[in-house]
Amino acid sequence: MNAQECKLGLKAHKRHINLRDWSWPFWPALPLYPYGRRQTYCHEVVEDTIWTFDQLHGILYTIVPIRMTVVRLETGGLLVYAPVAPTKECIGMMNELVASYGDVKYIILPTSSGLEHKIFVGPFARCFPQAQVFVAPHQWSFPFNLPLSWLGFPPKRTHILPENPSLAPMSSEFDYAILDIDLGRGSFAEVAFLHKRSHTLLVTDSVVSIPQEPPAIFQLDPYPLLFHARDNALEAIEDNEANRRKGWERISLFAIYFRPSKLETVGLSEAFRNAFKAPNRSRKAYFGVFPFQWQENWQRSFEALRNQGRPFVAPILQTLIFPQDPTQVLNWVDQVANWDFQQIIACHFDSPIQATPNQFRQAFAFLEQKDSVGENHSLLAEDTKFIRELEANLIRWGIATPPKEGNYQ
Repeated sequence: MNAQECKLGLKAHKRHINLRDWSWPFWPALPLYPYGRRQTYCHEVVEDTIWTFDQLHGILYTIVPIRMTVVRLETGGLLVYAPVAPTKECIGMMNELVASYGDVKYIILPTSSGLEHKIFVGPFARCFPQAQVFVAPHQWSFPFNLPLSWLGFPPKRTHILPENPSLAPMSSEFDYAILDIDLGRGSFAEVAFLHKRSHTLLVTDSVVSIPQEPPAIFQLDPYPLLFHARDNALEAIEDNEANRRKGWERISLFAIYFRPSKLETVGLSEAFRNAFKAPNRSRKAYFGVFPFQWQENWQRSFEALRNQGRPFVAPILQTLIFPQDPTQVLNWVDQVANWDFQQIIACHFDSPIQATPNQFRQAFAFLEQKDSVGENHSLLAEDTKFIRELEANLIRWGIATPPKEGNYQ
């Protein structure tokens, strides 16, 4: 199955699709859009070797891709990194790979805190009963810290990844590095995997890149783009390439900054008055309510955020998580930057990211600077103001702890 065949097969699959093939009945456990009906987009990244499976998720139509990566093993079979929802459609695509390359041998949960990744592992593993499940250390859940077996993980097949990668059964084809930060009330763990043969780095949340155009998965469901492309509630929802791109740029700002500086909110009374005049008052359009208003120069924030597609660390991690142990983070980064890779596949936003180990290392330079916002990525200080205010409040409420001073040498 080459890249073109993967896409053509997907299109043919869509022509004969049954809506039940998109069904995800467990969505109330994590009630994010698109709720109980998830479509999957398959893309072949490296011919006969690496495939990505994208789905969408988010809230209030602030939707970004969530991505699973599948790698063919030289010894036969498949490794799955960060599973997505195992809908009938998704498993059907997986079974096509299984028929060509062998069973799923390993399923990797590369994070300890990412519920949007963890929630799919148990159901996915049940679809491939021969696979061994390996998880990042110090797993925890919120609001109740439940054992993995209670979250659907198969107890006899679930293992913690060995601290020493040479002891892992996939060590002949992969190297990995574990970042495990103690946050007091939980942990932030991420396991970066290197596929040696294809020179590909797999990461979860540590770095991302923002593409200029909407990711291909939005071809299947462009409505969130069109919803956010409007300038006010009175504007009709129209599908064209300009609106798709405009919507994607605004969604990216929402998703990264939570409350971008160039965004103003309309008062509730005005929002409801406009809703009565809106051309689209369907439930899908939130009954015409659209409380957003963008300043004229909002595109400047998007271009600064995108920074020509270079990988960067999301501001929420720059501000709240990685400063908790900058020495440990930078040691992990240096370990990863010593690997030989030419591209990065992250679990969100763009993929693959064409990047060198040095560019990966540069994404974390903010930890060696006094400015924790990260000037090296041209992130505008005004856009990160909300996240910095959130950090201050979390510290004041005793939920978070102040950043530690790094002593990295």
